[in-house]
Amino acid sequence: MSSFNVAKFGGTSVANFEAMSRCATIIENNPSTRLVVSSACSGVTNLLVELANGVPEQQARNQILIHIADIHEAILTQLKDSAETSKNIHAILDTVANLAEAASIQATDKLTDHLVACGELMSTHLLAQLMRERGINAVRFDIRQVLRTDNTFGQAEPDVEETAKLAQQHLMPLCQDSVVITQGFIGSDAQDNTTTLGRGGSDYSAALIAEAVKAEGLEIWTDVPGIYTTDPRIAEKASPIPEISFSEASEMANFGAKILHPSTLVPALRHDIPVFVGSSKEPEKGGTWIRHQVQSSPLFRALALRCNQTMVTLHSANMFHAYGFLAKVFEILAKHKVSVDLITTSEISVSLTLDQTGTSGGAPQLPAEARKELEALCTVEIEHNLCLVALIGNNMSESRGYAKQVFGTLEDFNLRMICYGASPHNLCFLLHESVSRQAIQKLHQELFEH
Repeated sequence: MSSFNVAKFGGTSVANFEAMSRCATIIENNPSTRLVVSSACSGVTNLLVELANGVPEQQARNQILIHIADIHEAILTQLKDSAETSKNIHAILDTVANLAEAASIQATDKLTDHLVACGELMSTHLLAQLMRERGINAVRFDIRQVLRTDNTFGQAEPDVEETAKLAQQHLMPLCQDSVVITQGFIGSDAQDNTTTLGRGGSDYSAALIAEAVKAEGLEIWTDVPGIYTTDPRIAEKASPIPEISFSEASEMANFGAKILHPSTLVPALRHDIPVFVGSSKEPEKGGTWIRHQVQSSPLFRALALRCNQTMVTLHSANMFHAYGFLAKVFEILAKHKVSVDLITTSEISVSLTLDQTGTSGGAPQLPAEARKELEALCTVEIEHNLCLVALIGNNMSESRGYAKQVFGTLEDFNLRMICYGASPHNLCFLLHESVSRQAIQKLHQELFEH
């Protein structure tokens, strides 16, 4: 094969028949695209997560099941020859009904993964059939045969070596003669149990798969034409960024820019695979290339906002000039698998924010057991309803006067927990969610619109 491209389509890109047809056109227009990774149809994963959390009333459960069936039925009715695909979809819908009933009795992470994976399993049946009807030689492939993970349900860790080995065996030969349609977000453990890579994990799987098949490029098609200087829904004058470095883009993703999952870029980064982000609704608008090396590295690149932040502040007079306090704190957090995001310390207190990465979503919580152990060590204060604002740029620590510009613009806001200096690419702080959008608007106006 000359050049080999992997294309990933998000939920809104495969939302209905029209959206899927646009995807097919994008695939037809690039003969290098041999492998297509698809999300579940828009809205389906949320409905499946709801069922997985357990819906005790049968009637309420049936309403959700009907809603899920309707989304897929609407696409089936527009296919010319849907008999085989319809049979496959209905078999999966039966599985969903059985799993939803089991979840209503007792919800588990393992059951959740099995259930939410059904969205991708269905959408890929539809997309493959639609493409065959357009004369593309398309085959559907179950990625669980290749994407090996551990058994941390809800947030599985991929086994990169095993995945590469299986991809060379099972995927590569198929890609020689056909366009292969497969699922994002899901994998399986050594016992063949279905696992998921956490919320937003379909971008991550696309990058893992691109790495496993040694692709030359990875395209991520979503509902926005690339990466913008900030969310255009918050600041209407946000402008698209034609190219951005891997390190800047990962910082952006890490700090909540919805465009990419934070870990998405890592596999691509390991193999220097350029990533393109564009809109399947308006492919003609172009998009953003994410590369190792870029032509320009401006001081300010973008602003990101991440809400649902939980801040934990630990006070202890014994911390003064003492050593080992932070080690104990992190030992407790590690024991309870609590992932810490930002951290600031003073003489007698330390503040940290908790990371949110699981499939179920929502604000991160400090487990009760962890809180109890921390309280034996110090006083614990927990605050919710905070948002994190991150300013992403280049060599900010080496340029004078920019902090005055940033904090001068925000003089009317009450800023919490400012983190700066750990990375040359960002400055971030917390503030109350009620004023977070306003802060982004003011900063964007000051730093990007002049």
